[in-house]
Parts: sequence; C-alpha cells; structure tokens
Amino acid sequence: MTDLVDSLGPGLLRVVAPGDGAQVNDVVLVEPGEAAGRPGELVLGVGVTGPASAVALLEEADAAGAGGVVLKAPAAEAPEVAAAARRLRPAVVELRPGTSWAHVVWLVRGAIDRASAPSPAPGAQGVHNDLFSLADAAAEISGAPVTVEDAQSRVLAYAGPQDATDPARVSTIVGRRVPPQVIAHLRACGVFRRLARSSEPFLVPAGPDAMLPRLVVPVRAGGEWLGSIWVVARTPIPPDRVRRLADLASVVALHLLRLRAEAGVARRLSAGQLRAALRDGTAPAEAGAPVPVPPPWRVVALGTGDETGDVRRGLDLWDAINHRFGWHQPLVADLDGALFAVLTEPPPSPRHTAAEAGSLPWLRQVLAEVRSHDRGLYAAAGGPARSAAELPRSQAEAAELSTLIASGVLDPGPADGTVLIEDTWDAVVVERARKAARVGSGLLGGPLPLLREHDETHGTSFLPTLAAWLDHFGDPKGTAQALRVHPNTLRYRLRRMAEVVPVDLSSPRVRLALRVQLSALQAGSDGAGPA
Repeated sequence: MTDLVDSLGPGLLRVVAPGDGAQVNDVVLVEPGEAAGRPGELVLGVGVTGPASAVALLEEADAAGAGGVVLKAPAAEAPEVAAAARRLRPAVVELRPGTSWAHVVWLVRGAIDRASAPSPAPGAQGVHNDLFSLADAAAEISGAPVTVEDAQSRVLAYAGPQDATDPARVSTIVGRRVPPQVIAHLRACGVFRRLARSSEPFLVPAGPDAMLPRLVVPVRAGGEWLGSIWVVARTPIPPDRVRRLADLASVVALHLLRLRAEAGVARRLSAGQLRAALRDGTAPAEAGAPVPVPPPWRVVALGTGDETGDVRRGLDLWDAINHRFGWHQPLVADLDGALFAVLTEPPPSPRHTAAEAGSLPWLRQVLAEVRSHDRGLYAAAGGPARSAAELPRSQAEAAELSTLIASGVLDPGPADGTVLIEDTWDAVVVERARKAARVGSGLLGGPLPLLREHDETHGTSFLPTLAAWLDHFGDPKGTAQALRVHPNTLRYRLRRMAEVVPVDLSSPRVRLALRVQLSALQAGSDGAGPA
C-alpha cells in the first residue's frame, strides 16, 4: 500500500495508517449499502459523510479482507477512525482535497496494472503519446508553439508552428531540457517560486538568446506542482484562451501523475532486483534491458549529506542527478538504510573520451560538478566485482567506507568526493581490527585494562605514553616531543609502567596487538578515528 501511494505522490494520497501491508490488486468505488470490497481491493469511500460511517466502512472492509480504504478529510483523520485503524487490518489512506474520485480510480488502476504487468514501455509510451496530443491541443488553443515540461524543466512534449519560435525553444527541444542561461533568466524573474506556489498562468518577459516572452501555465494536482505548459507569446494570448489552457492543465496533471506512477513502479521493480543482487550475488540487469550490464562492476554507496537519514529523499535526489547527467536507467537501490549503485568500470583508455553514463569515471565527473553546490554528496566505492558472486563483498566494502566517512574518519576530499577502497584500505583494516578487539564494553585481555585502571586511580598517563611510543617506533626523542615531556620523564614513565604490568615491547605481534587495542579504546571513549 505504501509503495502504491508513494508512486502517485503526496499531492494525491497520504497513508494515515499502513494496515497489515496486504497486496492491492484492484480499486473499487463503494456506495452506501454496497459490500465493502473483496480481498486485495482498495475501497474508495465515496459515500462516507463522517467518522461514524468511515468506521463502519473500515470494519466492513476488514471483514471482506480488503487491502485498504480511501477516505476524504476530515473523516480520514478523525480519532474514531484512527482507533479503528489500529485494531483492523486494512490501511487507511487520505485523499487530498480538490481531487475527484474518478481521477483516483483512473490513476490507481493504471499504477496497479503497471505493477502486475510491468513489461514496459508500452504504458509509458502511451502516456507520452497522450502528452504530445495535449501539447497539440494547447498549440491549437493558443495559436503558438508549446512545450510541456516537468518540475525539473525536462521537456516531455511539444507542438506548434516552428516559424513562430525562437532559438531558446529550439535548444530546449533538441536538448530535452531548458538551457542553463535560460534557467538563470527564469530564476532571476522568480518563475520557479511562482510555479511552486500558484496555479495562476503568468507572463515571463523576453530573455537571453533572443528568447521571446512566454505564457506559463502551472500544472498542479492536490496542491503539488508537477510541471508546466509553456507558450511562446510573440503576441499576447487572449484571456479566454488563457482560461482554456488552464483547464487543459488539469488534464495534463493527470497524465503527469500517471507517468510518475509508472516510473515509480518500474524503479521499485529494478530496485528489488538490485537488492537481491547485492545480497545474494545475482547479476544486475538494467530496467528494461534484455541482458545484464556486463562486469566488472563497482558497488558504490551514495552519500547525500542529509542528516535526517531520509532514504526516499536521497533516492529522489540521486534519481534527479542521474537523469540530469544522462544515466536514464540507473542501477540504484536502498539497502539497510543506505543508497547503493552498481557502476561499470571500463578499462583505462589512452585517448581522452567522454565517460559512459553509469560508469565509475562518469560518476567522478558528475560529483566534481555537483559538489560545487552541495558538499554533502559523495561516493564510497567498494572493490571491483568481476562476477555476480562478488557483488555482496563490494557492497559490504562500500558500506564500510560510507560509515567511516559519516563518522569523520575519512574525508571525501575537496575534489570529486569519491573514496575508493584501494586508496583507503588501511583505514578499513584498522576499523575492522578495532571492532574485533572489543568484546562488549571490554577488551580481549592483555595489559591495557590494568594500565587504564592505574591511570584513572592514580592520575598517571600510561595509555597516552604507550600510544605515542608505539606510533614513534620506540624512538625516545620523537615520543617525548609528541608528549611534550623531557626524554628522562618518558623513560621514568616506561619504567613505572613495566612495574605495574610487565609488557614485552620487543615483540612485533605484541606491539601490533597493543596498538589495535589502544585504537579500540579511543574509539569507544570518544567515537573518534584511529588514535
């Protein structure tokens, strides 16, 4: 249920109570006096007038085994409904104000059909064809060239006479998105703020590259901005035609919701396959691709810098980045609360060529550009996987690196923000050894517990002295300088330490074990990196 609602977006539906997670395979309208659905159905409470009838419908849906009930506000948020939802199995979903039941049936059924028969592209192609038809209608109404764009300024459809256009529109259509200099002009004019807040059409003045004025018609559904219709307004568009374009925008909104729903279903199917690949070592396949992406692969943990840990927000962010830079079928999925991508790693080329989208060199180029705006973005890459069976190992390494970056042990650096396991293997080895050295809240034995107790009881400094001595390979001068004490003071401390606990510092294995334990102690006490 949550996946279905997420695919349609927060502007249309909102999960109030998740229920027992039953699978939804159909949607039905229920009038007063009718049976409240069947197993697997999503029941639309068309005749619900208040909390009492909402609870009654929810109880009937529970008895029928229905997967969920959709209610309009305020009934969906009533305390009686919330209490009933906690004891009953169906999910409770709120329909946002201003949305008709007929639209919900069409959109939800389309998403369900797409999920049950995910083979492709026919559905998505049908939505795109419909958008081109709507663009034709808008061009006919306005008598001017038209583009239909999504909220990321990507062109979805276009129509209209080419002799009435300008270079900016040609560049937009050819590049499938608005040129950067035009975006800068629109941002300076406050266009995007207006699109995000209002449903009223408005005029944008002429801009760079001989850009003609534009009439912009926001496309919204349930208060959410989905996209816009852009009309090249060489001459003013009459008010009656502007109203007709605004009416057309509501139809465009339904198609954009359906397009997003189908894309969301396809992404979740691809993500499910990718999770299986990362856990079980099965070969990953691109969404809609007939054959798996060839190895070698790299599993990369994608950092967002989002301290809230909102995985969905991170997925949306990286989805936008991937599409912006040409990776239109990204192998990206969330796993155990983190984001991972499977990238190809082409062999080094002596010639300077553009990196292929979805490869590690491509990601480094992308990060080098986007990190100038968001320093929180980074990529932590596990070792190469030359077969599907090695994917879980590469994923585990990427996760380790990401954890070290998040804890401040590793720095993604000022450049491309990419950390490779082969460049930071020492930090990973130390971290693994440090974790292994700790048993619960203690250590595996040895002299350190007694030395720590002596420091705490008598105010001595045996542990930092031993750590400095090990870090300087037993050099008295270097150790004394690091501790800012006289060499004689250092020698006295070492003698006193040997009296408290005899330690064979001539053994390389003992020195290594002590350094690992000291690092584990420091990590346990302050969460910092290696001592």
